[in-house]
Amino acid sequence: MTDDRNRVVSSEAEQLILVDADDNETGYGSKAECHDGHGILHRAFSVFLFDPSGELLLQQRSNSKRLWPGYWSNSCCSHPRRGESMSIATARRLDDELNVATELKYVYKFSYQADFGEAGAENELCHVYLGRLQEMPVANESEIAALRFVSVADLEREFSANPDSFTPWFKMEWETLRGEHAATLARYTG
Repeated sequence: MTDDRNRVVSSEAEQLILVDADDNETGYGSKAECHDGHGILHRAFSVFLFDPSGELLLQQRSNSKRLWPGYWSNSCCSHPRRGESMSIATARRLDDELNVATELKYVYKFSYQADFGEAGAENELCHVYLGRLQEMPVANESEIAALRFVSVADLEREFSANPDSFTPWFKMEWETLRGEHAATLARYTG
């Protein structure tokens, strides 16, 4: 894995994959275009990584992020680029953001749209994955302000006490994982 803690790993010009409601590719658009206004539906992914004791790795998004800067979110989230498979994209991004590699289990996918004031929006068809950390992550500081591990019980308390400190997709995904995919999630939270 590459351990360069400040390397720039994304740009507003990178080409993302536009999709329809059934996740069929319909074209390509720049990251900037995909997030302008109310957003253009594009393919994305979210990864939830757990340590051996079953605690979830959270990341605080860098303050330089266009959307939801400084908010806490799931372990890693991003987009496959034009011509990239989901397996290549997730491996690339785990290395880019956290300097780790691990096997991931695909769980489900869903669409959502969330505005972030005048800055733009997310409009994504998001694939959700679970994984177990084999090594300690090292944050890329151009992407991540902080990392921390949290137990399921503590995360539930934080969601109740301070829901506005978390990204909207993280809250939606966690609710679905805890409900429809509880048995799968339990294999990671132990």
